[in-house]
Amino acid sequence: MLDKKPLILVTNDDGIQAKGISSLIQAVLPFGEVVVVAPDKPQSGMGHAITVNDVLRMNRSPLYPELQAYACSGTPVDCVKLAISEVLDRKPDLLVSGVNHGENSASNVLYSGTMSAAVEGAMEGIPSIGFSLLDFDPDADFRGAQQTVKKVVERVLSNQFPKSICLNVNIPQLPPEEIKGIKICRQAKAYWADNFDKRYDQFGKPYYWLTGDFNRDDWSEDTDIWALDNGYVSIVPTQFDMTAYHAISELNQWGL
Repeated sequence: MLDKKPLILVTNDDGIQAKGISSLIQAVLPFGEVVVVAPDKPQSGMGHAITVNDVLRMNRSPLYPELQAYACSGTPVDCVKLAISEVLDRKPDLLVSGVNHGENSASNVLYSGTMSAAVEGAMEGIPSIGFSLLDFDPDADFRGAQQTVKKVVERVLSNQFPKSICLNVNIPQLPPEEIKGIKICRQAKAYWADNFDKRYDQFGKPYYWLTGDFNRDDWSEDTDIWALDNGYVSIVPTQFDMTAYHAISELNQWGL
C-alpha cells in the first residue's frame, strides 16, 4: 500500500446526482481520502470533449456534505482538469470514474464520457479506472459493481500501475454471487451502424433522433463482450496513444 493515505478523485458522466457515482463513492471510501468533482447534469456520450466556447462553473454539492464534493457545469474531462488545477493540492493517487449506467465495451469506449475521464487521468500520469454496469436503469442494482470496485481498487493500490494506460472495467448485470470472476480482455471488434429517425415538429420542420444497431462480428473468447455475455467482469487495459504502429512501414512505402 501507499505510505500515506491515498487521495482518490471520483467523477462520472451521468451527473453527480446519479446512483452510480453514489455507489462508487461508498465503495472507495474505505481506501483513502475521497474528493468528488462531477458534472452537474448528465454528460453521456461526450467522449473527450472539453469546454472552450463557454465559461465553466463549479460549486460545492450538498449531496455529499461530509466530503469535498463539487458539481461542475462542464464535461467529465473538464471535471478532471478542474479538479487537478483548482481543487486538489496534489495529483490524486487514483482516479475512478463511474459507475456508468450502461456498458462501455467494444467501440462504445470511444464515445464514453466515463472512459474519457479515465483517459484524461492516464494522460496526467494518474492511475485511472472507468467502471460501467450493463444496466441503464437509473435505479439499477449496483451491489455487483461495488464488489468489483473494491477488489480492483485494492489490487491497483497494492501494485505498480502500468504507465500511460487506464483500465476499462465493465460489470455484468448480475447479483454479486452470480458473477463468475474477472477476465483481462481485449476490446471486441464491434460497432454501431447508425441510423437517424427523421421526425417533424409542430411547425413542419424536420429533426432527427440518433438510432442504430450494434454490429458484432468478433466472437472470440478473449474479448470484453464474450466475458460479459458469460457472466464475467471484463477489464481492458486502454491507452490514449492511438498510433497505428503496424501501418507505419506500409505508409513509408508510398513514397510520400
